[in-house]
Amino acid sequence: MGNEHMGNTNGDSAFNKRTIAAALANYIDAGSIVAGSAGLSLWVSYLKLSDTQIGLLGALSANAISAAVGALLGGFLADKVGRKAVYTNSMLVYALGICLVLFGVNFPMLLSGYIIIGLSVGADITASWTIIAENAPKKNRARHCGVAQVAWAAGAVVVLLLSVLAGDLGLLGNKIVFAHLLVIALITYILRIRLPESDAWQTKNQPEDAQTEKPAVLNKTSYFDLLKPMYLKSILFLMGVYLVWNLAAGVMGFFMPYIYQQVGGVSANMANLLQMGLFIFTGLGVALIFMPFADKYRKTVFGIAAFMAVIGWTLFLLPVEGLPILLLFIVVIGINNGAGQQANYQLWASEIFPTQYRASAQGLMFFLVRISIGIWSLFVPMIITNFGIGTMAAILLGCVTASMIIGLLFAPNTSGKSLEQIQEELYGSPQSQVKQETESKIM
Repeated sequence: MGNEHMGNTNGDSAFNKRTIAAALANYIDAGSIVAGSAGLSLWVSYLKLSDTQIGLLGALSANAISAAVGALLGGFLADKVGRKAVYTNSMLVYALGICLVLFGVNFPMLLSGYIIIGLSVGADITASWTIIAENAPKKNRARHCGVAQVAWAAGAVVVLLLSVLAGDLGLLGNKIVFAHLLVIALITYILRIRLPESDAWQTKNQPEDAQTEKPAVLNKTSYFDLLKPMYLKSILFLMGVYLVWNLAAGVMGFFMPYIYQQVGGVSANMANLLQMGLFIFTGLGVALIFMPFADKYRKTVFGIAAFMAVIGWTLFLLPVEGLPILLLFIVVIGINNGAGQQANYQLWASEIFPTQYRASAQGLMFFLVRISIGIWSLFVPMIITNFGIGTMAAILLGCVTASMIIGLLFAPNTSGKSLEQIQEELYGSPQSQVKQETESKIM
């Protein structure tokens, strides 16, 4: 019960500082993805990039493989050396990547910048989500985790808006967008370096002679430990909810402007405005639905928001086209993005693993999700071209429906409980956890 009690004595203002500083990782993550996408054609023209080089930029960017690898490394290190060490230093690594993009004069510099940005973002997300959950009051954990989701939506909206405003400046405009992310990263570094380490991690990793009882955590952890049945079932549940849903979210994030134009017959500028509107409704979904109600009515909020995605992708199967359908789509999908699978996954992933595996588990799952999106994205254009948007919508409708059902059937009851209480309900007392770990190693 240590970390919850210690946290609450510091007051909610201390939590707010930690939460906001950690949540900025989501702003930077979304901003990096959108800025990279918005400026791609400009870099293609400037550097005369080939199709292979364009493919490498997409595959190794913050939206795919580099972020996946960064999450795997960051999760492991956050459990080994501490959350603060990872989520503070990741900002300096991120700044290096941004500088390579800003001053890039050739493809190797640009690609290296994209890769470094992705690695730092992936590492940062796992450590940041972990530290938010560990330092949030047990009765307001959803409210605090929701701040990260609002930051993600804000990052996407601000970068889209800046890209439109600076559009006439060409490549310089895109560099201005990236420069603003550099400023945010340096401000975040300054905020984070002044904040303490996660209470939960400190409690579990302090020397034995610093407390009367031996810490009930084995500090020697690895990703192989997460393959044990008691943890694997939690990973399978979360991947059933989050990875399956992300197959639809990945299409929505990258290919929707194209789909807007095909279904609604709108211009490229209108498609970008619709995409901005979708992210605005995402932020509203988090702020007005998830944050106020998910702490008390978690499964109800999840069920309603998850059903919004079912409605959204069903719209493209109706014999109706035009702007009204697109407007309804961005409203219901925005609500889903804000209060559905994404926000609840962040909560569950932080709650249902013991402290010594919490960041590693998130790193592994983030890795699996981003890699899956990268592979799936290779087939999306082919499916749309050969079979039509209706077929793609039917596939994605199946994904979001399956995700909703899995979440409703298997979601753990964690609302209002301390992380220690959740851990004990799922895995037994700290002593029994140590016994299970020991028996597993012997076997």
